[in-house]
Amino acid sequence: MIRPLAALLLALAPGIAQAQFRDTSVTQVPTDRAGGVVLRGLDRTTGDVRDMELRQGETQALGNLQVTLGECRYPQNNPSGNAFAYLVIREAGVEQPAFTGWMIAASPALSALEHRRYDVWVMRCNS
Repeated sequence: MIRPLAALLLALAPGIAQAQFRDTSVTQVPTDRAGGVVLRGLDRTTGDVRDMELRQGETQALGNLQVTLGECRYPQNNPSGNAFAYLVIREAGVEQPAFTGWMIAASPALSALEHRRYDVWVMRCNS
């Protein structure tokens, strides 16, 4: 009697384990697109801090960096909520971009520009 029960439990164990560890914590939040973004740039050498407003597709200089906004998104019906922006950041004279990807306002270290002199992070989206 015990052996058939043990065999049944072993046969069901993978399914039970999968159900037990299924990740249900990830939810997609509906977002809206904004027409622009406010970024903050820091020159670590001089300590200068500068806010930059960019429109979608616009490029601005921060020292020898060229910062281009692809798009900015924010939680639907909450423009002051957690913004995230797709940026391309290039250094003058360097073919490979210094950064390409999404930066998130609430978690700037999650996806950050790795540069010896400059820091750039997202503050908020602009409409």
